[in-house]
Amino acid sequence: MKIPLLPSPLSALVCAWIATTSVDALVAPQLASRAPTSGQSMTVVRRSRPRLDPDTINAWANEKTAALGVKYGGLNPAEQKRASGMNLLTDQQFDSSYFGSIAIGTPPVSYNVILDTGSADLWIATGSSNQTSTSGNNPIPLFNPTASSSFTGSNTPFQVTYGSGAVAGVIGTDKVQFAGFEVQSQAFGLVNQATPQLLASPVSGLMGMAFQTIASSGATPFWEAIVNSNSALDSPLMAFHLTRMINATSARDLEFGGTFTFGAVNNSLFTGDIDYQNIPSGAPGFWILDLDQINVQGKTVSVGSGSAAFAAIDTGTTGIAGPTEVLTEIYANIPGSQQLSGSQGFWSIPCNTDFSVSLKFGSSSNSWTVSPDDFRLQQIDDNTCVGAFFAMPSSGGQTPSWIIGDTFLKNVYSVFRASPPSVGFAALSSEAISLSDPNLPVPSPTTAPAPNSVNNNNGSDGGGSASDALAGFKVPMGLVTFASLFLGAMIALA
Repeated sequence: MKIPLLPSPLSALVCAWIATTSVDALVAPQLASRAPTSGQSMTVVRRSRPRLDPDTINAWANEKTAALGVKYGGLNPAEQKRASGMNLLTDQQFDSSYFGSIAIGTPPVSYNVILDTGSADLWIATGSSNQTSTSGNNPIPLFNPTASSSFTGSNTPFQVTYGSGAVAGVIGTDKVQFAGFEVQSQAFGLVNQATPQLLASPVSGLMGMAFQTIASSGATPFWEAIVNSNSALDSPLMAFHLTRMINATSARDLEFGGTFTFGAVNNSLFTGDIDYQNIPSGAPGFWILDLDQINVQGKTVSVGSGSAAFAAIDTGTTGIAGPTEVLTEIYANIPGSQQLSGSQGFWSIPCNTDFSVSLKFGSSSNSWTVSPDDFRLQQIDDNTCVGAFFAMPSSGGQTPSWIIGDTFLKNVYSVFRASPPSVGFAALSSEAISLSDPNLPVPSPTTAPAPNSVNNNNGSDGGGSASDALAGFKVPMGLVTFASLFLGAMIALA
């Protein structure tokens, strides 16, 4: 059986994002946000997805593990109208990464950014950044601070190093809008030096959505500023539904990627209860869960206990990374698998066989299954694929033992709750599954005419939003589902 192949060579950003979510993943930038898109449109070109030869697959695998190690290795009240909001996502390069849109400045200008629950910083390419497009002739949109009357600059240096390169610049402050909310004084990195081709158009940066304690800049993340703003949200949580395009032969580089919901959950996108598990005591500032066990082909694989079982739930990583000894046992239960020669912790698997793999977290009795389509992350030839679980390099520090990325998260509705600190999963509804459709339109960046606005000082300054109209928001299937989601997103921005 043939599956879609990712373009080769993969862009540095895609690789970075893959590292945070799949076995063949490359580390996504720790501090990344998006650059301005200025309402420009981008022509989506259908691209062929060539197979990777052994040398290329090894280089690709090694780059991803190196980048993941870098990402996790050195991480150091007036009552306001309650509301919720949403942001439609885009699936980039066949589930390699998922991005949404933010708006920065006065007047607000929209930019595409990776939404990364595995880091806590926001940065955006700006000014003389030497970024060039890695996907066609479309340049990466850059933020122009002189065009914003609300921008405040500084000389505070900003620098982040990744396995695929580095970014540097200074810290700035400006109004930032996202999902119908606004933080009036959001600090973020203005990147004017970057490794060439670190970003892939139309993405300009990354928004970290983990906790402030791991922010390299020390700035309060956007989501945390909203949560701290005296009950600005209906509920102190955010939720993701991610689509699957890796098995869609007609998929293009950019496809509809799902839905991000802020301050509420979308009941139409999941069934049953949300199974919340608390973040373990003493865990670093990632969205950490205890990984209780992995079941492979009906056999249970032990993952240890305590910090050895800490798993970061990371929307910014493509695959699933873990300790070498556990990965060796996992693949030992998969007939025909073998470690890729010359790679750091990657395994090949037969393409024409479906494997049963599931994960269980915390004290839950629920086991969550990983689709065979997601387990086949990359294709080498007609018969050989690369598995989505890979061994993470040992980097010490606060690095969790496991990184659970989009390979898993595409299979569940995921909820990140600030109080009590926990992560929850629920089964996808038929409506949610129907949205993994290459025929659906790709979202366009939008700005909010009247966002629910707060100061980034744990206070609020009033402001209103019609985004609370999303409470109890229901959607039917297929195109009607998409139309309802799109309308809901526009209501949230009204």
